[in-house]
Parts: sequence; structure tokens; C-alpha cells
Amino acid sequence: MKLQYNRPSSKWTDALPTGNGRLGAMMFGGTETERIQLNEDTLWSGGPRNGDNEHAATVLPEVRRLIGEGQYAAADLLCKQMMGPYTQSYLPMADLYVKFLHGNTMKNYRRALHLEDATSTVEYQIGNVIYTRRLFVSYPDQVAVLRLEASAPGKLHFLARLESPLRYETAFEENCLVLRGDAPEQVDPSYYETDMPLRYGKPGSANAMRFDGRLTAQLEGGQATYGHDGLRVEGATAVTLIFSAATSFNGYDRLPGTEGKDESAEAAGYLENAGKFSYEALLQRHTEDYQVLFKRVELSLGESAVPPEYPTDARIRDFGANDPGLVELLYHYGRYLMIASSRPGTQPANLQGIWNEETRAPWSSNWTLNINAEMNYWPAETCNLADCHTPLLDFIEGLSRNGHKTAETNYGAAGWTAHHNSDIWRHSSPVGDYGHGDPIWVIWPMGGVWLCQHLWEHYAFGLDKKYLREKAYPIMKGAALFCLDWLHEDKEGYLITSPSTSPEHKFKTPEGGLAGVSAASTMDLSLIWDLFTNLIEASTILEIDEPFREGLLDVRSRLHPLQIAANGRLQEWSRDFEDEDQHHRHVSHLFGVYPGRQFSWQDTPELMEAAERSLEIRGDGGTGWSLGWKVGLWARFGNGNRAWGLIANLLTLVDAGETNYHQGGGVYANLFDAHPPFQIDGNFAATSGIAELLLQSHQNVIHLLPALPDAWPSGHVKGLRARGNYEVSIQWEEGKVLNSTIVAGAGGLCKVRANAPLSVESEDGEVIAEQNQDGTIAFETVPGGRYRLFRA
Repeated sequence: MKLQYNRPSSKWTDALPTGNGRLGAMMFGGTETERIQLNEDTLWSGGPRNGDNEHAATVLPEVRRLIGEGQYAAADLLCKQMMGPYTQSYLPMADLYVKFLHGNTMKNYRRALHLEDATSTVEYQIGNVIYTRRLFVSYPDQVAVLRLEASAPGKLHFLARLESPLRYETAFEENCLVLRGDAPEQVDPSYYETDMPLRYGKPGSANAMRFDGRLTAQLEGGQATYGHDGLRVEGATAVTLIFSAATSFNGYDRLPGTEGKDESAEAAGYLENAGKFSYEALLQRHTEDYQVLFKRVELSLGESAVPPEYPTDARIRDFGANDPGLVELLYHYGRYLMIASSRPGTQPANLQGIWNEETRAPWSSNWTLNINAEMNYWPAETCNLADCHTPLLDFIEGLSRNGHKTAETNYGAAGWTAHHNSDIWRHSSPVGDYGHGDPIWVIWPMGGVWLCQHLWEHYAFGLDKKYLREKAYPIMKGAALFCLDWLHEDKEGYLITSPSTSPEHKFKTPEGGLAGVSAASTMDLSLIWDLFTNLIEASTILEIDEPFREGLLDVRSRLHPLQIAANGRLQEWSRDFEDEDQHHRHVSHLFGVYPGRQFSWQDTPELMEAAERSLEIRGDGGTGWSLGWKVGLWARFGNGNRAWGLIANLLTLVDAGETNYHQGGGVYANLFDAHPPFQIDGNFAATSGIAELLLQSHQNVIHLLPALPDAWPSGHVKGLRARGNYEVSIQWEEGKVLNSTIVAGAGGLCKVRANAPLSVESEDGEVIAEQNQDGTIAFETVPGGRYRLFRA
């Protein structure tokens, strides 16, 4: 349950992450100088603005005409006139440097990240003195805490200072270092070039996000002096450094300069409140809060043969997925990262969670809505972290408001829409710098439709009707209203989307060129099917909107049928185009398998077979997040061994200097997912994929061990969640379910399928159900009821 190393980190992707959803810290663990790189999740460039494009509605009919005539290259070119500005960028806040004055002849070095209590530690010896450090970021107290200790009295001597890669100034107040600065008003629009300038406005500009960071010290022995060069401590035995931070962000629709919060007062308030507690009390408050979430789930995939003190980087290199303990660590690391980057009241986890050291982060470290933002939250419900899902759900609500204006302005449509990218300002329009982007990722108005799946899933797992009625349903309905206007009939009378892309993948045109836009991509149709299906169920549950529900049923039945190609694969586009790259990292056309529920071996075997053939053709390579998605897909196909092979590919050590944006995959030394470069979505996809191998519930039945790999013949898992508000634990031996415990949160009819014959008994020991001929068990549950399933 820890990541551990025998040397300091030399690169950012060797450093160890901690966070509380809002503040993020990367601890390098140096001996002469410690560097802790710091982020605050609302520190972004720019401010709210209108990115909608009135001209898009004018050219839309012509784009559709060109597509209908098969002039795909011409349609691609015209689509450039439908674009808007790029999103803004997530930015780093500061670095805390601690320079130690104890010499450099060091031995017995250890560095670790402890997942059980969310602390990062360093320990080493100089002479006869053992020096230790412990870092944590507290959610209850909203501060980062660094504890420094020496084993001998009076042996701590250091200088601490704060710096920022942004425009800043430093000052010192009574018992406090202060760093103040502002973010650029604009980051020049390039996803790949990192040397382009930041555009700063004048200090105090309406569009400039301000930030404030503060550092203070609690000493046990010694003296502390605050000055222009930083905080100097001499002769201490133990020191607790406390860092607080805040920005002027005051909502996605308010200018952070003139309408912003008082960031200095907020940062000072956090520091003052935290200063009321001792180090021991701060640690206890942090640990108790964190463990409420983390201890909900246990996992054992078998005995590990790796020695307990084996360094994690060497463990990845030497054993990979052959070590079940490392797979367990990867699984829990994803849960840890979610707790650390997404808590109620924060922004949702972005492309890098909350950890970013670059002023020109890859892809602006924004929310990429054609897979990555959604993938971040796949583990939230299944892995018992529904609390951590709420930042994304809140984000969707704000995005839908801006998206309403985009739908009306760009397309003359009702409802709301969002596209490929978004940022803290809830950007909803197509990006591309007004014509410089590529339509294969820009022209995709399905971002809101996909995000709505998360609104439904949060209900499906928790069964909170008030949430469904007051929050989820109205937003989902708004996305459906857009789809109803966006869909139109083709020559055969089917309803299609046009222009339509399969995100980031091109096809070969009949003339031999390449294009991105066509009509009725499989992903579009699957997303709309999913949204309509969820809304139909929601309106039935809430007993509302019957005419609207009937209309959705009719429109869903008239969607263009999904097609199977001549080679047996599920077509990615409505026509049997040849792929630009048959091994492409995106597998968008397989949404109906996972994370959707449109396909199943029971109800749509032909489509499942075609989808499986598509995944076989795609192969087992890809970027880190792509490998993670494929784990979940093979789990849904029931092929655990193929999924395990992808986990093995993911648990491949990547050099931190590798920056190939579209190939590779694997993990860095700190287990961060490597696209490369770093993207956190692959971590979350791996965690959710491992859960899908052990438990599935998307087809109205709780399926125990639906795709258990042969590599995990014995083990147990406790605390996973299934749709219907059930908590599930499973123990297995020789690849078969031995027993399971299901706790019913809401009650109702529970159906279970397992790979071994089971019986069910209630809490009082009465056998209430046995397996049916179809391999399922059905039994009535009561709220709070606990039911034991055991091998018959």
C-alpha cells in the first residue's frame, strides 16, 4: 500500500503527489534541497468570454450538403469556419524550496507515498542523525503540512523560500512568508509548442486571476527568522511548515480581476485556522477524513513474491503485472489520486488531476470531453467514491448553461451542447482558433451528451430520486433537446448526425485522400441512444414527461442502424471507409460496449461480435489512457486474460523524458500514466477496468467475476458498488466465486449472476434463494439488509 524508492526524484514524474482536491503538491525528496511543486485547482489563465460563432449556423447547411454528396474533403475545409477560440490553460502556482544546512554525506535513504494515510515521507541519515519529512495536504483544514524532524536535538538548520513560474512578488509579514502573483490573461493557442509567450495584462486587469500563497512555521526548539530571502530556521529539533493558498476565482461567469474574491484574506484565513492545531492534531484530522473514503474498498489478487522493500520503479521494470501486488497498488493508486484531486467543492480532476508544473501544459491540462474527462470518473461509482464524483456533476451544470447559448448561436438549436475541450470558464463552443484546428477533434458537438451519462450513473448507483428530479433530469433533457434538433433525416428516412466525426480518427475518402467529417458516426449514434435510453428510464421512474418520453422512444427507433463491415468489424462510420490507422488509439465506436450499455452478448450478440472484432483489429498497443479503455472493453467482452495483457502493457516503465504524444503508453516511476506525456486518465481507467473484471452491473444484474484473469486464481475484494445501490464483496478460489456479501442500500429485487452455483441466505441464516437455470439468482432485499451468497 505504498510507493517507495531508494533515491530522491530527479524529474517531476518521479516525484510523489499529494492533494486535497484543491491544493496539489509534488514532493521530490531531495536531501540538500527539497522541492515541493504546488498547484491550486482554480489557477487558470483568462476569464469568462463568449467563444460562440454565429457564422457556424450560416455554413452548416452547406457542410451538410457537401457531406451528403460525398465531398468529404471539401466539407472538412468548410468546417473550419465553424470553429471558435481555444480554451484557457491550467497553471502552476508555486514551488516551495527547503535548503538544508546539514551536509551532504547521506546514507540509508528512503522515500515513500503511503496510500493508507495519504502522506509522503523521506528519511535518511547524515552522521548519527536521522532526518525525516512527512507531507500531507489536509481537506478539513485546506492547507499543506510539511513536518521536518531530526533525531538529535537542535540539528535542524534550513532556509525555506517560495517561488513561482508566473509573474509574482514575495513579502514577509509577522511569522509568515507571502507570495502574490497573477495569471496571464491569455495562453497562446498551441497544444504542442511550449516556448510560446504568456500574455500578461496590466496588474489589476479585469481578466487577470490573482493568487496568494503563505508559509508559516511551528518550531520545537531553535529560532525562526522571516526575511526577504525566505524563512531561516536554526537549531530546531522539529518544525511544522504550513502552506495555504487561494485565488481570486469567484465562479466561471465572473471576471477574476474586478469580480474576484479576496484571495489574500482567504489564504490568511486558512493559515490562521490551521495554526490553532498542533501537528499531531492536523495529521489526525487529515487521516480520519481521508480514511473514511479510502478504507471503503479492500483488494487482494494473490500473494506477491516481491520483497517488501523492493523499490517501486524496479518493481515495475522487473515484474510488471506478473506481480499481483503491483496490480493491487495500481488499483488503489487510482482511488488515491481521485480522492486527492476531486473532493466536494473543488474543480473536477483535469487532464493531469491537479498536478502540473508547466506554464504550457500539454493540451492546456484542460478537460477534454471526447474521452478523457469522462474516463477520469469511471471509477467514482464502482469503486465507492461517489462523493468524489460531485465536482464533475457540478461542472456539467455550469457547462450546460454556457452550452445553451452555444447551441442557439452556432446551430440554431434548442437545449445545450459542448464540444471537444472545456476549461474552468465552462467553455462550450468548438475550439480551433477560428480555423486553425482540425475538424476530426473540433467538430464534435457530443461532449454534453457523453457527460450526461455521469449524471445518470450517479443516480443508477445511488437511487437518489431527489437528485434525479432536481439536478440530473433537467440537464439530461436539455442535452436531448439539442440532439432532437441536431438529428435530421437522410435519403433513406433514417435520423443521422451531420457533420459527424469519430473523434481524432480520419478515414480514407473514395478519392484516396483523408477526411474527418462525414455523417452518422457510430459514436454519435451510440451516445444519443445512451442518453435517450437513460432519459426514458428516468422519466418513467419520476412519472413525468410521458409525451416527451414517447417522442424519445420514436426517435431512438429511427436512428440510423449501426453497420457491420465486410471484414466483420463494427463500422466506425456509417459507410465502410478504410481507416487512416487501424491501430488508432481512440476506440470511440465501441462506446456502446463500455462505458455504455447498448451492446450485450444476451441481447445484441451480432453487434458484440462485430465490436470484439474491431477491438482485435485495433490491437493491444496505444497510449496509456487507450490501454486503460481497452481493459474495460475486454472486461465487458468477458475476456479477462486479454484485459490482463493490457494491464501488463500499461505496467511498463516509461522514461520521463519521453514525450511522443500519440504512441507508447505505460507508467512513469511514480506510477503516473504515460500518454506520454503524463495524463491521469489512464490511472483512473486502469482502476475502473480492474473493478469491471471483478464486478459488473450495467445489464440489470450483479455479475460476480464476469472476466477474472487466470493470473488471479484466488483473492477477494470488499466494498465495490453495483447499480441499484448495492455494496458487494467477493471471495474466490481456483477462479470461482466462493462467497459474496451484498448490502442493499435501498432494497428491491436483486438479481445476481456468478461463475459458480450459489445460494443466498439472509442475516438470520435463512436460505432465501438458489440459482436458477439461467445462471442467475433473484431475491428481494430490504434497505440496509445484508445477504450472504455461498457456494452451493
